[in-house]
Amino acid sequence: MNEMFLLKLGEIVLKGLNRHAFENKLKSNIARRMRPYGSFDVHIAQSTVYVEPNGPESDVDGAWEACHTIFGLASICRCRPCEKTADAIFAAVQDYLGDDLNAAESFKVESKRADKRFPMTSIQLSQEIGGRIHEAFPHLTVDVHHPAYTVYVEVREQAAYVHGPAEPGAGGLPTGMGGRAACLLSGGIDSPVAGYMIAKRGVELECVHFFSYPYTSELARDKVLELARLMTRYCGRMTVDIVGFTEIQEAIRDHCPEAYFTIIMRRFMMRIASRVAKDHGCQCLITGENLGQVASQTMEAMAVTGAAAELPVFHPLIGMDKEEIVSIARRIGTLETSILPYEDCCTVFTPKHPKTRPVLSEAEAAEAALDVEGLIARAIENTEKVTVRYHGTAV
Repeated sequence: MNEMFLLKLGEIVLKGLNRHAFENKLKSNIARRMRPYGSFDVHIAQSTVYVEPNGPESDVDGAWEACHTIFGLASICRCRPCEKTADAIFAAVQDYLGDDLNAAESFKVESKRADKRFPMTSIQLSQEIGGRIHEAFPHLTVDVHHPAYTVYVEVREQAAYVHGPAEPGAGGLPTGMGGRAACLLSGGIDSPVAGYMIAKRGVELECVHFFSYPYTSELARDKVLELARLMTRYCGRMTVDIVGFTEIQEAIRDHCPEAYFTIIMRRFMMRIASRVAKDHGCQCLITGENLGQVASQTMEAMAVTGAAAELPVFHPLIGMDKEEIVSIARRIGTLETSILPYEDCCTVFTPKHPKTRPVLSEAEAAEAALDVEGLIARAIENTEKVTVRYHGTAV
């Protein structure tokens, strides 16, 4: 039999009457993610997703890598299915895990008998297979507490499955079960991580980026699109709305108090992002703000900024320190792109002494000098929409 995958469900198993909906969504997500790698059968039974390639032309290694980025899975493993007999199981162990056993110094066998019709108990099966392994690999010692390598045998309804240690899955909930959100995506480290964190809760993402040409370059725009592409590895295809922000920033510079430049700029972002988000059917905004990280991320500043939003604003990184955020960025593959030296619009016209504890009434009074609705309307009218996929180019 061919090699296949066993993907174990995560917190979906805690769901009640609606568990079936979560499982169906996860199954469809996995099937979609497998398509670039060939034909695979995908089905769910006993809190496990079975993924089996249809023929040798399927790219099993590519599909395996994709499995690491699918939300809703607690652990994943590659395995060899076989007939439900001790002889067939041991033969699969020798053939499939022999190289790993040869490289190890100690081992144990863990068995799980989900099919209660199988004549051996789990302990009896572990003892039987463990004894045969010890005879076939005499250099190995048995260590049931701290083995160098563990052989896993699962006897299920359709077959027995032999595999080595499982790897962690992406966790979270299946994409599409948590609603839709718009992530304000800059070119920095934080916002892609914020998008990833909320996507992990089953949320579909769209992105909004504010672009201030010629103060920010085309390279900065391309950098953001690459960050979005890297995010789609986890959260699937998305649209990036690139909002021309130059006129708004110049108007703020020319007519508003310098100390309020950043606050008023961010209030415009919230207004525009809210309206773009509604066009995409989004129910909230996501930002990479982190309490106390910069002057615009004090409690007072975030309150004044958030007051301009027309949708709830979620801050997945609010309590993290920078080291935690960087660690996640490195793990999901966005860090190297985020640190490329192309500045985004948040660095344009930065005040020397920004207001760290702004007052809402003062911000609103400063905005009174601006044609707020006109500026917003022109920015939205000139927004560029770019569809981004992990496989393929932005369109």
